[in-house]
Amino acid sequence: QVQLVESGGGLVQAGGSLRLSCVASGTIVSFNYMGWYRQVPGKQRELVARISSSSKTLYADSVKGRFTISRDNAKNTVYLQMNSLKPEDTAVYFCNAFRVLGDYWGQGTQVTVSS
Repeated sequence: QVQLVESGGGLVQAGGSLRLSCVASGTIVSFNYMGWYRQVPGKQRELVARISSSSKTLYADSVKGRFTISRDNAKNTVYLQMNSLKPEDTAVYFCNAFRVLGDYWGQGTQVTVSS
């Protein structure tokens, strides 16, 4: 069992930046992908960004050029640097660790962007 703990969310004005962190209780190198998802009330959870075990990245079109996902295997941590934030980025952000045998989710961290 792997536990994921997110941090770094908060309230920020439009145009500002936040850095989310996701710390895993175990090694993350065994996971095929580490990712960040977000969800707003009444909508499905959506992929924001993911990074593979070989550090290949994928971004949602809505965040390309503004968000950067990275990983530090030595610290079992995945980051999401969010720049030029917009009110539509407001959501609960969840960390995900995926491998074929199953995946794990964090509890989420709230990001609120005011206009």
